[in-house]
Order: sequence, then structure tokens, then C-alpha cells
Amino acid sequence: MRERSVWEEFFDAHAPIYEENVFTKNTIPEVDFLTEELAVEKGGSILDVGCGTGRHSIELARRGYAVTGLDLSSEMLARAADAARSAGVNVQWIRSDAARFRLPDKFDAAICLCEGGFGLLGQGDDPIGQPLSILCNISRSLKMQAKATFTVLNALASIRRSTNEEVEEGRFDPLNLVWSSESSPGEGMAAVAVKERAFVPTELVLLFRLAGMSVTNIWGGTAGDWGRRPLDLDEMEIMVVARKSGQPLNEALFLINE
Repeated sequence: MRERSVWEEFFDAHAPIYEENVFTKNTIPEVDFLTEELAVEKGGSILDVGCGTGRHSIELARRGYAVTGLDLSSEMLARAADAARSAGVNVQWIRSDAARFRLPDKFDAAICLCEGGFGLLGQGDDPIGQPLSILCNISRSLKMQAKATFTVLNALASIRRSTNEEVEEGRFDPLNLVWSSESSPGEGMAAVAVKERAFVPTELVLLFRLAGMSVTNIWGGTAGDWGRRPLDLDEMEIMVVARKSGQPLNEALFLINE
């Protein structure tokens, strides 16, 4: 039997209460923003990586797009499938690790939002190779010049709020911009040891370039406050808008742990 990863275990347990999170409450304005920014014609194909319970995928399908939602958690996908049926829309759901998937289709756009895999490290993952692998997989799935929108954890805020004590205790790694913590998937559930990777804008530009994508804009991307606005140093998330401009380099060069 296949052993579940730490994040798969976490999100399988968290799935029943995922949409109680405050950051899930702005789906309609978020999709309004995405459709304008991605500029995909109705009927075009959109890949949603780390789709969770499918709130963006389902709303995009309601608006006439052909959507594929990909997620690591079978429990999240089960809820997404139920919600799609209730909404009367068709979405293709795929269970896969964002760092390891391969899809034959070429999409007109992609989204990876609310740390949907990007920035969520397994205990043995390389902090450069793993996110680069996710970017390369998404890039390979896109048509040339197709756009992608990401929201990722803001390392500028992580650095500003961290302390030397947290570094000494191993909770924050300033060299790799990784937070280690114990997080419970829900009330009364056992805590799970997790790692989250944050990013600075300059490295995002480089990582996207290595993956064959050119960053066109970096904005503040905190849930509930999306917009074409400068990044606030203390906000939780960065929004990255990029365009497929070339082919990914061989990410095997970056010590990806299998």
C-alpha cells in the first residue's frame, strides 16, 4: 500500500473543514480577477494545480471554461467532485503530486493559488528543487505564451516577523526560507510536522525563468485583497503572473529528492 505524504495526510484530514477557512470566502471576486488577468476565451482550457475542494475550478467551469483540477488529497478531490455535481458543471479531477505530475494536454492558462502545493515541502524535499519541479510541470502543461497566476508565501514578511530564537530552535531556516511547525488539521486531531517555504521576488523571477516562464508582474496577493498593487512587506502572500516563453531546463540538476 502506498504511504501517504505528510501534506496528503494533513489535507485528507482537513478536507471536511477546509472551506471554513477565512481565505476561502472570496471566490467570486477572485475568479473575476483571474478571468480578466488570464484573458482566456470562453471554452478555453485552464489547469488548477492544488485545487483543493475545487472552489476556483467550479466557478471557472460555471463561466464556460474547460477546467482540470489537480490535487494531492483524495479527500479534497472527493469533496470537489461532490460540489461540481451539485453545481451542475463538469471538471476533470486528477489526484497527483504537483512536483511529479505529467499531463498530455496543453492548457490555455494555469492557476496555483493559496499555496496549492507550491511552497509546501515534504520532510525530505529540496527547498529549491521541489518548487522548481512544480513550476516545470506546470510550464510543460501550457501552450506557448499561455499565462499562469500563482499566490505564494511572502518571505519578506517571514523574515520581518522571525526572531533569532526561532532560528536557534529550528523553527525558521533563514538560509532556505523554510518554516517548520506542528499543525493540527482540525480540532481534536493530532498535530502533523509540516514545512512551508516562502519566497522573495527576485528568486521567483529566476525560478520561473528556469521553468520556461517569464514573470510579467509581481503584486500583493493576500487572499481577500487581490489587485494590481505593490507588494506590502508585511502581507502574507505574493501574487506572481507569468507567461510561458520557452522550455523548462532539466530540473534534475537541482537535486530533487524522489
